[in-house]
Amino acid sequence: MPLPTPLYTTAQGRALDAYAIGTLGVPGYTLMKRAGEAALRYLRTRWPTAHAIVIVCGGGNNGGDGYVLARFAQAAGLTVTVLAASPVEALRADARQAYLDFKASGGRMQPFAAPLLAAGEVIVDALLGTGLSNAVRPEAAAIIRAMNAAERPIFALDVPSGLDSDRGVALGEAVRATGTVCFIALKTGLFVGDGPDFAGTVFFDDLEIAAPSTPEFLPRLERIVEAEVTRALPPRARAANKGDFGHVLIVGSGIGMPGAARLAGEACLRVGAGLVTVGVAPENVSAIASGCPELICLPVEHDGDLADALASADVVAIGPGLGRTDWARGALQRILACGKPLVVDADALNLLSAEPQRRADWILTPHPGEAGRLLGTSAKAVQEDRLAALDALLARYDGTVVLKGAGTLVGTAGAVPGLCERGNPGMATPGAGDVLTGAIAGILAQCRDPALAARVGVWVHAMAGDSAAREGGERGLLASDIARELRTWVNR
Repeated sequence: MPLPTPLYTTAQGRALDAYAIGTLGVPGYTLMKRAGEAALRYLRTRWPTAHAIVIVCGGGNNGGDGYVLARFAQAAGLTVTVLAASPVEALRADARQAYLDFKASGGRMQPFAAPLLAAGEVIVDALLGTGLSNAVRPEAAAIIRAMNAAERPIFALDVPSGLDSDRGVALGEAVRATGTVCFIALKTGLFVGDGPDFAGTVFFDDLEIAAPSTPEFLPRLERIVEAEVTRALPPRARAANKGDFGHVLIVGSGIGMPGAARLAGEACLRVGAGLVTVGVAPENVSAIASGCPELICLPVEHDGDLADALASADVVAIGPGLGRTDWARGALQRILACGKPLVVDADALNLLSAEPQRRADWILTPHPGEAGRLLGTSAKAVQEDRLAALDALLARYDGTVVLKGAGTLVGTAGAVPGLCERGNPGMATPGAGDVLTGAIAGILAQCRDPALAARVGVWVHAMAGDSAAREGGERGLLASDIARELRTWVNR
């Protein structure tokens, strides 16, 4: 089953489970059997030649899913070893029924022992699931460490054990799965924070349950998908001219930083903006103009030099290479008062953090360090709960916020935030953020919708980074490599 767009919290997943049982009348054990069937299907899809599996079962419903899987896998002819991490006598309700049915089918269980993990070509993690909110207990942590050290691929049921299924952070110890099959509702923790590193390839089965269209089940996140590109950038009319696609002014590149504005400006052109002016320190004009002659270079000695360019611009971006000098502060103040849609990045964000204000028409693009400064906290705190940080940024600054990083988040007040799963570690390179700023500004000049421009800009930037990495690898990737690939992804 293809991955759906909506992502839900753990509490919403439980509520959907309760809705299926209480409102739709689907017995809980029926859902558990459907989960076991789905798990077997995806396990055999991912490891078609594996004949021996080891299933580590805990004491809750996740363990019950494991016992159901064990029964079905055994019936399908696989060699199954079940290791109980909790006494089976303590099993309750559906989990107990799952164990009894497994036992009645001729299945055998052994208490967990690390050496027995070697009996399987694949290890199935049915230890904890989503039921964890505090640090993993020592006995479970030891089992998780043993699974991770077993040198076998691990297939997790619903969520890798030990992973916070909302925040995507390890609660002490967490299973590093090769693949995870998620049931009923895709959990946010598989996609945010460190979740993708622990989840591996994510599969999904809704167990024949669809979330109703009620406020209770409004998604916590939405995956940004390619279809949004066409909404922002529809096919052009044959008689179109450059004036139809917006004029962007990019202000940055203080003394000693010519490359930042150039990268942003080139990215802006690559996504299709009609006209791009870069307002920079006079010392940088010749370097930028010689490197990218398609850009209009405006020397800015005083903020008054921006007046004419601001008057003619449709969108203004500020920040790449701006610095924190009096020159930079003057330019920022002038631009904040211009009344045009804004994209604010880099040092402009650092200056803004000293004097926070709210605007509905701007797009802020902080990385975790900048987000920490904007919130008066640390990058570490931001990374520990990226969704909460996004909410806090929107509450304080309004508009649209792009919280950059692995799994970039895009939020707009009153709307479901977007998540970009694309991109790669090679994009952690100088200037990549400047390219993103230019891409978003260029798309905004064409679609005039800040929320959509931010989502699409993030997506095409990430896809461009992935294209560039496929050509030569992630290590040594340059921001200019990303900029060159943007054109491909805005034309699909």
